[in-house]
Amino acid sequence: MLKQELNLKLQQKLSPQQIQLMKLVQLPTVAFEQRVKEELEENPALDDQSSEYDEDYGGEQEEWDNQSDDFGDEQVIDTSDINIDDYLSDDDIPNYKTYTNNYSDDDEDKSVPYAQGESFIEFLTSQLNTNRLTSEQFQIAEFILGNIDDDGYMRRDIKSLVDDLAFSQNIYTSPEEVENLLINYIQRMDPVGVGARDLQECLLIQLENKNQTEAVELAEKLISESFDAFTKKHYSKLMAKYDADDDELRDAISEIERLNPKPGKSFSSSSKIVEQITPDFTIHINDGDLELSLNGRNVPELKISSAFAEMLDTYKKTENKSNQQKEAVMFVKQKLDSAKWFIDAVQQRRNTLLYTMEAIMKFQKEYFLTGDETKIKPMILKDISDRIGMDISTVSRVANSKYVTTPYGTFLIKDLFSESLTNDEGEEVSTREIKRILQDVIADEDKRKPLTDEKLTEILKEKGYPIARRTIAKYREQLNIPVARLRKEI
Repeated sequence: MLKQELNLKLQQKLSPQQIQLMKLVQLPTVAFEQRVKEELEENPALDDQSSEYDEDYGGEQEEWDNQSDDFGDEQVIDTSDINIDDYLSDDDIPNYKTYTNNYSDDDEDKSVPYAQGESFIEFLTSQLNTNRLTSEQFQIAEFILGNIDDDGYMRRDIKSLVDDLAFSQNIYTSPEEVENLLINYIQRMDPVGVGARDLQECLLIQLENKNQTEAVELAEKLISESFDAFTKKHYSKLMAKYDADDDELRDAISEIERLNPKPGKSFSSSSKIVEQITPDFTIHINDGDLELSLNGRNVPELKISSAFAEMLDTYKKTENKSNQQKEAVMFVKQKLDSAKWFIDAVQQRRNTLLYTMEAIMKFQKEYFLTGDETKIKPMILKDISDRIGMDISTVSRVANSKYVTTPYGTFLIKDLFSESLTNDEGEEVSTREIKRILQDVIADEDKRKPLTDEKLTEILKEKGYPIARRTIAKYREQLNIPVARLRKEI
């Protein structure tokens, strides 16, 4: 049976130019510089105006605009079927994630040389070679080392290691043999604590390797016999159990605090490369006024290639046009179109970034003038979106990936955005202000009797911020501050 239906479907499709602009807007400065360089290399119709300034650029551009209208509709690229998902796929790794450093114009060598040392596992294996082991024992020990993670822990259980050795290495051994190699060889390696199966064992290995003083002996008892009570800071119970006074317990805790909970990190941390942040905006204070600038010193000025524009002019004047000439001129026109689109997108990116950041700067003027975080006003993406007449997603692209340098430091723009709460006087205050006050209250508390969330709620209420206890708990967790019991000291 045939059935006829009429369905209305609303679809929004973006042009390649709009897609290109959105992708450029979300790029931070260093990635944008690299993107421009890539476009210069890939598109021969694009030239670097800063290296060879062309005084007739304006006229040349106008001439190109006029020429581009002389071609028929059959030469225009159809973009109606372009799907935005093909351009903004989450599966693709943006190039900007692989670029982290910026350089001055007079830097010649723009690579970052670093020495490639041995890996953590190679470091452990080299120590294994100093032991007298049979060929099979060496293979088993080497297999165990391969299962140690970056923190220095061997988190897999012994039985699974025995099974894997049988299936993958064709080595049949017992759990006792594997545990013997782990405890008597691997756990004696440097860094001390490597090969531990959990935090408790890791701390005990390190304590056993220290000079045995009264404080170390008490620390060993705390970890081996009362680990749960120790982690929960039940200090009064521990002092009663081990007949220790405040000073003795404090000395034992001090020994434990000097241990390394992640021994593997002590090896790898020295080879880490520190990421350099390149600010996208700079805000200066000049005679009480704010001045905003966009970092674009390494971005070349772009122009349409005069050679490619001349090709179109030559083709236009040719009377007998061959098929090969038509195909060639179509290639030239596509490259010129692409170049013109890119130049326009670069300019629109600049305008969008400055327009958006200027609105944010004016909104948070008091903060940028004083640097006082309590002056930060509650601000959400819609506040800026409404001010500049742009979509919320555009504001989000600017805020989420851009840094601004101020007289008070460099930070991510999105950190300025926060929700609002109303104080006792009916004024809207930023949640950042409340978190800062919460941090200050906790920093000044008596660590022998840390403030509970209920007590913190009362204190903030007295300061004029009527906040629920669960909200205090949420802010405390966001600030990575533990509960009162875990903040306790003796």
